[in-house]
Amino acid sequence: QVQLVESGGGLVQAGDSLRLSCTCSRQTFSHYAMGWFRQAPGKERDVVATITWSDDTAYYADSVKGRFTISADNAKNTVYLQMNSLKPEDTALYYCASRSTRWSRYDYWGQGTQVTVSS
Repeated sequence: QVQLVESGGGLVQAGDSLRLSCTCSRQTFSHYAMGWFRQAPGKERDVVATITWSDDTAYYADSVKGRFTISADNAKNTVYLQMNSLKPEDTALYYCASRSTRWSRYDYWGQGTQVTVSS
């Protein structure tokens, strides 16, 4: 049983920054990978950023590359998504998820936190 809880979303203006937090019920590095996904109204759920613990590598969607940073505080069992230079296009419900092994899909999901960017 793994539980993920996101927080940090809110309403901001274009150009502002937010930091999302995802607290996990177990050690973050015990999973193969963890990531952030988002879903905007009428859109598919897309990957935003992931981090793979085996080699501490991060992946970013082209739309957020250079603006968003994924990181973790393993002592706090928390994964973060630092979002800078926010755009209205970033408005979405953001989900934290974990991937148990390299052979599995993302199998544990949080409830989501809403990010709304006005212009």
